[in-house]
Amino acid sequence: MSLFGDGLEKAVHKAFTRPAPKSAGAQMRYLVKQLKGTKAVAQTLRVSQRTVERYVKDQIKKPRPDLAARLEREVKKRWQPQIRAKAKVKAATTGGIVIDARARMGYTAPIGSTDQDRIRHLTVALPPQYAARLFDAQEQGASDARLQEIAAEALKEVYFQDGGRRAGSLEEVRFTDIEHLEFEL
Repeated sequence: MSLFGDGLEKAVHKAFTRPAPKSAGAQMRYLVKQLKGTKAVAQTLRVSQRTVERYVKDQIKKPRPDLAARLEREVKKRWQPQIRAKAKVKAATTGGIVIDARARMGYTAPIGSTDQDRIRHLTVALPPQYAARLFDAQEQGASDARLQEIAAEALKEVYFQDGGRRAGSLEEVRFTDIEHLEFEL
């Protein structure tokens, strides 16, 4: 996926009330139940139907690394959908989202201001409308660059302009060379 997309998914995963299945057999049984059959699971994971049946019966216990990664990704994608939806709605309506980033940030401003890019470590609470925009864009399949633009707009308004109280003439915030990025709901 992507840096921003993965960060948003990790934030939502923290809202889970129960841990997702850990063993390959339990994960496979969960997927068989969700997708209503071994054939659909086999197609999703790009393995044979017989392989899926062996995992379900615990005849195979340790998947190869690439299959283990696909298996975990598919389980987490489907795990606790109602709780995931509630967490997104809460962030988009009342709670907002916190972004913790260490990246090179600068801005475009009128001549005479110090707009030099520099590494900054910011932990900023973004208002709900930006959480809603991030989640909506992610659900519509937006690229990592688009998610980064939305986050830059949010940082411009909340951090650099302080909600309109200062730096009103800023035109654009540059948000590049990301070293660390984490979201919290």
